[in-house]
Amino acid sequence: MNTSTIQFAVEAGIAVITLNHPDKRNAITDDMRTQLIDALESVQRDTHIRAVILTGNGKGFCAGGDVSGMAQRMEAPAGEVAFNGWTRQQRVHHTVNLLHAMPKPTIAAVNGGAAGLGADMALSCDFIIASDEASFAWSYIRRGLIPDGGGLYFLPRRVGLARAKDLIFTGRKVEAKEALELGIADRLCAPDALLDQARAWAAELSAGSATALALGKSILNQSYELSAHQVFAQGSQAQAVCYTSREHRDAVHAFLTKKQ
Repeated sequence: MNTSTIQFAVEAGIAVITLNHPDKRNAITDDMRTQLIDALESVQRDTHIRAVILTGNGKGFCAGGDVSGMAQRMEAPAGEVAFNGWTRQQRVHHTVNLLHAMPKPTIAAVNGGAAGLGADMALSCDFIIASDEASFAWSYIRRGLIPDGGGLYFLPRRVGLARAKDLIFTGRKVEAKEALELGIADRLCAPDALLDQARAWAAELSAGSATALALGKSILNQSYELSAHQVFAQGSQAQAVCYTSREHRDAVHAFLTKKQ
């Protein structure tokens, strides 16, 4: 699927979703968000797709929300600003949650600047591989805003509370090398190798049982909020499902056959 602002391609079971608004460094418009949601929901439904990569066209990964859209919201009647904003936030959170809760591995291949919502969307993926030319900035403070794309949740879990406060309170830019040192990025690579390395990593991550991966990811995503007892209980239920899966039965049969 190729549209004006989102490109979507699948190769060898790996989906690559590309933000395609390069003249605005892939800043997210409302129409672009709708297309991104459609692409992510398509990936979620398609059992032949085993992993997804999110990247950007041009020099930037994503510059955040489109400022022209912010200006339009400010022109709304005073009595409608709050509800319009709330409605928009539901769409933002739906987009981020599709990435976070995707029942298959997600990788942000950050090719350039990731600012504001762009930085948040990268964090909502399971892993981040960044080009040497990438940078990250939670620059909401410069617009009189707080991170609304999951940064308040994801960033402390990656870098710790004090460092997250520093990055959010200042809105400063984090270059690629520092991003790796802080734990924002998981891997760095040369710009021309970014997508190839992301695809290879996605293939490695998704080679195992899709059932076990989806169930394990679901529990891991909640593990900081749940007690040990709750994690054990959810794990017991998930394991019971895994016992009935085709992947488990095939793996046990192959092991026993080889042993015999």
